[in-house]
Amino acid sequence: MDLSLHQYSVDVEWTGNRGTGTSGYRDYGRDHVVRASGLPDLPGTADPTFHGERDRWNPEQLLLAALAQCHMLSYFHLAVKNGVDVVGYSDAATATMQLNRDGSGEFTEAVLHPRVILADESQRALADSLHDQAHRVCFIARSVNFPVVNQPVAPDPSGEGA
Repeated sequence: MDLSLHQYSVDVEWTGNRGTGTSGYRDYGRDHVVRASGLPDLPGTADPTFHGERDRWNPEQLLLAALAQCHMLSYFHLAVKNGVDVVGYSDAATATMQLNRDGSGEFTEAVLHPRVILADESQRALADSLHDQAHRVCFIARSVNFPVVNQPVAPDPSGEGA
C-alpha cells in the first residue's frame, strides 16, 4: 500500500433547476449540495454577485476555508513536534479575487490572520516562527497559484478571543 498517495472524492449535485434548466442566465438557481460519504451535506451556491444565495457556502469561501484549516492543522502538527502547547486558535482569513473582462477570474491573494493562545507565553517567539514552516508544509497552500500570506495576530493579553 502506497501511503504517499491519498485520494479524495466528493459528489456535487445541482439542485437549482427552476423548471427550465439553464435556458437563460437568470432562469436557474446556483444551489447545489456537496456530499462526501459519512459527512453532513454542505449546501453550496455561487457568490451572491453571481446570483447565489447568501445562506449557502460558495466555492470561493470554501477555498479560503481550506487554506485556513490546512494552515491551522499544519501549525498544530509543528507545535506538538516543537513542544509548544497551543490552548486557543482562531483565524479571520481574507482573500481577494479579481474578475477579468473575458468573464474569467482568479484569486490574487489570501491572507491568514492566525491568533494563537499559548499555555506558556515565554514560547511566543518559537510559536510565531512555526507559521512559516506550517505554510511550507500545508498541502493546500502548496497547491494554489496565488500568494498565501500569514500575518499572525497577537492575542489579547487577557487571554480572551481565542
